[in-house]
Amino acid sequence: MNRKILIAALAGAGVAIAGAVLYFTDSIERQPGALAVFTPKAAKTLPFWPARVTTLAGDGVPGAVDGPAAASRFDDPFGVALDRRGAVYVADAGDSNRIRRIGPDGTVSTFAGSGEGFRDGAGTAAAFHTPSALAFDHQGNLYVADTGNHAIRKIAKDGTVSTLAGDGVPGDADGIGRAARFNGPVGLAVDDAGSVWVADTYNDRIRRIGRDGTVTTVAGTGKPGNADGVGAAAAFDTPSAIAVTTNGTLYVADTGNNAIRRVAADGTVTTIAAPAEGERRAPLRRPVGLALTRDGYLYIAASAGGRILQRTPEGDVRPLPDADLPASGDGFGPDGSVQLYGPRGIAVERDGSLVVADAQAHRLHRLARPRPNEAAPARPQPVAVARKEPMPWPVGPQDMAHEVVGVMGEVRGSYGGDSRDHFHAGLDVRADVGATVLAVFPSKVSDPYPNWGFDTLSEGISVGPLSYIHMRVGRDTRGRPLDPRFRVMLGERGKAERVRVPRGTRFAVGDPLGTINAMAHVHLDYYQGGAVVNPLSLPFVGFSDSVAPRINSIALFDAAGKRLRPPTGTRKHPVADKRLRVPRSLGEVQVVVDAYDQVDGNLARRRLGLYKLGYQLLRADGTPVPGHERPLITQVYDRLPRNPDAVKAVYAPNSGITVYGSKATQFAYALHSRLQDGEVRTGSWQLGALAPGEYILRIYAADYAGQVALEGRDLPLVIE
Repeated sequence: MNRKILIAALAGAGVAIAGAVLYFTDSIERQPGALAVFTPKAAKTLPFWPARVTTLAGDGVPGAVDGPAAASRFDDPFGVALDRRGAVYVADAGDSNRIRRIGPDGTVSTFAGSGEGFRDGAGTAAAFHTPSALAFDHQGNLYVADTGNHAIRKIAKDGTVSTLAGDGVPGDADGIGRAARFNGPVGLAVDDAGSVWVADTYNDRIRRIGRDGTVTTVAGTGKPGNADGVGAAAAFDTPSAIAVTTNGTLYVADTGNNAIRRVAADGTVTTIAAPAEGERRAPLRRPVGLALTRDGYLYIAASAGGRILQRTPEGDVRPLPDADLPASGDGFGPDGSVQLYGPRGIAVERDGSLVVADAQAHRLHRLARPRPNEAAPARPQPVAVARKEPMPWPVGPQDMAHEVVGVMGEVRGSYGGDSRDHFHAGLDVRADVGATVLAVFPSKVSDPYPNWGFDTLSEGISVGPLSYIHMRVGRDTRGRPLDPRFRVMLGERGKAERVRVPRGTRFAVGDPLGTINAMAHVHLDYYQGGAVVNPLSLPFVGFSDSVAPRINSIALFDAAGKRLRPPTGTRKHPVADKRLRVPRSLGEVQVVVDAYDQVDGNLARRRLGLYKLGYQLLRADGTPVPGHERPLITQVYDRLPRNPDAVKAVYAPNSGITVYGSKATQFAYALHSRLQDGEVRTGSWQLGALAPGEYILRIYAADYAGQVALEGRDLPLVIE
């Protein structure tokens, strides 16, 4: 059949393919239950194939810099789409607000947009406000979910930008073109007939834009919920991505419900994937990106946890394995799956590889199957940007020092009784209950679902590089919104049930973010290049630390967990030599250091964690054993492991804090378990290499300011 005739016939029949590029060839391939479309001779998709992660573009520093891939910069890369020649188009939001292009040779350029605004025009004369999803039609037009402008934009092949629907004002109205209104649309897809399907995110609806520009509502109630049903009887919660198949079925990333929903051609909505009830740290959390393959596989970007999941045509959902990072045998390291920092949009390349925008890492990644005998490249590492200007505090007055009551790396428990449940990931700044939390950076909300834990002690919000936790987000002490940027949503009984802060919302330094809840402090998590780094690297105004850490005790335990104790003797038969005696026959022992730190301004009862831990082995006369001329650093709390269970590797069982039920705050460090560059490796002190004799085990315990504990650091012992 003549290709033009067949293309016209397919368009008239409403045939659709989304999540991949349509390449025209002279062969016709059929999918069961679907009409024929022109697709390339692509490799068959394998279930749960091992993926190698490489960087496609971006150096990991936020910005908007064109040029060679390795030197380019992205601010908030979100949507991705591929043209028929293999070029990658990226919706770069944040302060960039541009549509960027990565050529096949890796060169990054700006295709359209030059700053935040709402303006049609050619190329850089046009303006966007927080562009999100991208999708091509078969004519080569590129469609943009212009989230902050509440509009759907169209970019012709020559770069001319026009507005397809929406007038720049948030609303919920069907109509034609600019007469229709959206509310922060984040997701979109285009079918073969040229219809545009929209995840109208903050209207909690699925919309359709016909070829004549007519906008209609397909499903959703207009408010957040979680209900299957037909059309308006179904409910979504912050839908952020959408994909459309060749037979007209829609898949929706229902972000707030941690679910994948399917919308049949007749409008029937069903839930096809969601975490099991009560499942902790499920891989499918906060899905924000979708992509379909020609043979019916669905890829899902889960922003919370960073997993890239695959759903098979049979309905099995699992994360893609990491080809170069197998699961650790001790359960404290990687779990063996691909884990990015903030994955957003996904596109499928012709060979089945994936292009993924990692917004938190400010990079574009390629996930591909390794070639035989191909050496693994260096892993992309997060990049930290040093800040030298004095930083304001997150509570007022912002130009005066406040008490720091918690630091990165401390052990934290759970209310279920586990004293070592997770690491404390940031910095705690004390404040009175009801005090206003204030923005520290001029920032823009990136995540479509940036806040969590409404009316709980853990309530918080992510804005720019910081997360602010333990507050009533956007509300005063009476629950009233602080300003119009915070949308307090009421339930059926008129009671506040949640707060919405849309993607693209801006905050200046000093803007109110919320009020302190009963925890009586605000917690700050600080992200650099996607990784959580130590917030003490921020130069807060007036902060000082002239207090050295303190060591309470040094203890040794055998493999059975029994503590080795020095000889005590009796009154009649006292022991003159009370040094700890360690038999070499034990093979190995665990050394546990009970220590803590304080900073200037702390109450006497306050206990903070260490920044660095290590040791030296000295002879009895104080001279170092060869290889121990300098302290061997075993733990550095500048970055944390991504596996929360790693806390059990570096803290001994008697660790805990009073908030989670421990009798006293105690930081008992397992000295020989290593924590370096955010990765944990369990260990012990191997005695076999030591010659019998008299030694001193000297502990190196330091704080972020570089002060080292002197008292209690030495443990004399005899290796027998």
